[in-house]
Amino acid sequence: MINLTTRFMGIELKNPIIAGASNMSADLQMLKRIEQAGAAAVVFKSLFEEQIHLESAQMEESMYEVGEFNAEMTSLFPKLKHAGPQEYLANISKAKNTLSIPVFASLNCVENDTWAEYARLIEKAGADGLELNFFAIPGNFENDGRSIEEHQLEILKQVKAKVTFPVSVKLSAMYTNPLNVISKMVKAGANGVVLFNRLFEPDINISDMKHFAPFNLSHEHDYRQALRFAGLLYRQVDASICSNTGIYSGNDVIKMLLSGADCVQVVSVLYKHKPEIIATMLGEIESWMESHKYSSPDDFRGKLSKANVKDPFIYKRAQYIDLILGSEQFFK
Repeated sequence: MINLTTRFMGIELKNPIIAGASNMSADLQMLKRIEQAGAAAVVFKSLFEEQIHLESAQMEESMYEVGEFNAEMTSLFPKLKHAGPQEYLANISKAKNTLSIPVFASLNCVENDTWAEYARLIEKAGADGLELNFFAIPGNFENDGRSIEEHQLEILKQVKAKVTFPVSVKLSAMYTNPLNVISKMVKAGANGVVLFNRLFEPDINISDMKHFAPFNLSHEHDYRQALRFAGLLYRQVDASICSNTGIYSGNDVIKMLLSGADCVQVVSVLYKHKPEIIATMLGEIESWMESHKYSSPDDFRGKLSKANVKDPFIYKRAQYIDLILGSEQFFK
């Protein structure tokens, strides 16, 4: 009997596949489809403080312009429903009332105090846990790596002091030493780590010489960096490990579990192949487990992590050296 149950941040999941944060997860009907397809949990679309500020500023500007026409029209101005997190909180509550699977929230703020305050409100709205989306672009030359890391650690500590539900950190791989940062995050209270945040980058259209923001989905096999670090982290930190980016099949999920991950997040595959692909992925996992006589992910999780492989160099630089020295074979 195959049992796909796993745990993330102390919460039991019926299988290892979580639908990650995206526009899809902000749509209630789509969330129902995702649940019906077999997802074990969902991460609701990220709440970005900057977006709230931008929408508020745009609304206030529009109100000011209209107000110039007729002062008596003030009572006709629309309410600023985006002036705070109220709409997001209401939607979290709706998702929780509609779905039977765990609903995690995702948060990205600008001001230190806002992180903790919004986290408190999100917990009150009924979310099962929170993902701190630490996607940030350095804004000046003065901030060094240590100050950025310490700032994020302080945010995590402030959030943990305000809430009782579990909190994960979604990090990029662009720290000087991600292992060191993750270790500090866990010691500061992170219950889970999501590897890794997919960064959206600007592009340039050379025809009109303007910037644009492409919808940048991940590609198959983009999971390898997450695989490496899951393998390095297995049994080394007291927190759940969730692999993210480029996971397109049940076989990819199996690889993440073998490396040491507790679960995975998927987004791009849902856009490319619709939510129903989750059922196919789960079927692939079950078939593989049956063929290898495994009854639970616990039977093989971390089997190929650094902690369990005999080859001491498989996760180290020697693997890179072997590839470089053998690269001539591709040109024969």
